[in-house]
Amino acid sequence: MMTLRPSSERGQAQLTWLDSRHSFSFGDYYDPRHMGVANLRVINDDRIAPGGGFPMHGHQDMEIVTYVLAGALQHRDSMGNGSVIRPGEVQHMSAGRGVRHSEYNADAAAPVHLLQIWLTPNRLGGEPDYHQRQFSVDERRNRLALLVSPDGREGSLPTHQDALLYATLLCAGSSVTHPLIVGREAYVHLASGRALVNALELEVGDGVHLVAEQAVRISGSGPDAAQVLLFDLPGPQAL
Repeated sequence: MMTLRPSSERGQAQLTWLDSRHSFSFGDYYDPRHMGVANLRVINDDRIAPGGGFPMHGHQDMEIVTYVLAGALQHRDSMGNGSVIRPGEVQHMSAGRGVRHSEYNADAAAPVHLLQIWLTPNRLGGEPDYHQRQFSVDERRNRLALLVSPDGREGSLPTHQDALLYATLLCAGSSVTHPLIVGREAYVHLASGRALVNALELEVGDGVHLVAEQAVRISGSGPDAAQVLLFDLPGPQAL
């Protein structure tokens, strides 16, 4: 079974410096039908104007993944980390018992476009930690690159949750297939381009939730490479 989450129906937050779309309930946007999928709680599609950003603020007991699509994001946190995240780089921050961080557009002339993803942790009150890694275009082109996993396999960033996050860049006519173990489900988010997911056509910003499917097959279907995120998640019986 596949359930489409259309881009046009997402929640929205609009500030002078921020244009944000929420796949799931977040902040002032609340929809009890869209509270997340399994342990995937947030996908925010953020565009931050030059000079804009989130000042130092706190998080607790959340696994936070940042995936930059365009531009540059300046990150600083209370653990002493400071870095600029650019396209292809993935940041994972485990908030644990508490961490503070800020995120600003690092470019004075161009906006930064990013996805911020939250996973609920499998334990509360842990030690905060931070990881960041560049995943090259070659690693993602027409193949699934594992970005985040519980054990850091295949060079992925480790997270405190039973969740696998993959990314791919698919040229038109190219496809990737990810088998789903019985009892697992998936969520696919199309970040850019056009793609088919098990023959269902997605447009930019669309998501689709897959339950009781044997596999997820993603195909590029537009003139530009489709940038796609795939989440492999535990089913309800495992939560």
